[in-house]
Amino acid sequence: MNNIWIEPDWPAPARVKALSTTRTGGVGKAPYASLNLGTHVGDDPAQVADNRGIVRQHLPGEPRWLNQVHGTVVVDAAAGVGVPDADAAFSREAGCVCAVMTADCLPVLLCDQAGTVVAAAHAGWRGLCDGVLEATVVAMGVPPGQLMAWLGPAIGPDAFEVGGEVRASFMGKDPAAAAAFRPSANQHKWLADIFLLARQRLARAGVTRIHGGNACTVSDPSRFFSYRRDGVTGRMATLVWLT
Repeated sequence: MNNIWIEPDWPAPARVKALSTTRTGGVGKAPYASLNLGTHVGDDPAQVADNRGIVRQHLPGEPRWLNQVHGTVVVDAAAGVGVPDADAAFSREAGCVCAVMTADCLPVLLCDQAGTVVAAAHAGWRGLCDGVLEATVVAMGVPPGQLMAWLGPAIGPDAFEVGGEVRASFMGKDPAAAAAFRPSANQHKWLADIFLLARQRLARAGVTRIHGGNACTVSDPSRFFSYRRDGVTGRMATLVWLT
């Protein structure tokens, strides 16, 4: 770990490289201070470009950025052009960087134990509930038992207050999701554990080696952007690639 990014704590093969940026190490000014990588949040485009350049120095190529729409579409990061409407990307090509941006939603990285395929998924509650992780596992094209996952920084279980409809949506897909919700001090609200929900969904898809899931974006304002905490704020990136 350094002041700009977190290196995932997972036993990935040597040719799998990954990092998750924090809010530090960039050139942006409040409320986007300092390493905002999002072009869609109202920040100065020149400063966003400079910040992406800072991160780019540590990557083998320009990341395949996505226009994230809280859906379940998964794209091949090495195919096509432009910025696709998608919430996950995979790659089997060396030097092709998969990337997702977050500021409370859960970034999930995946790779296989042989080091032949990697993926990054953006799992907000809607995408997570609708199956973005399952779709990503399928798109990777290897037996799920050969995959491992890393859960990056996201809104923690003490901060993620949701309505009963969110709980009902998850329980409609899997009754075991009830374990990821506890009553909030606010009447008719629940505190949701998005890390546990992701672990449940990955396990049901056959991915049982799951790491990370211990960094809360909301409770650590010096390290992380948080939309829930700040409203107007920057975006962090979680990236993975093959060498």
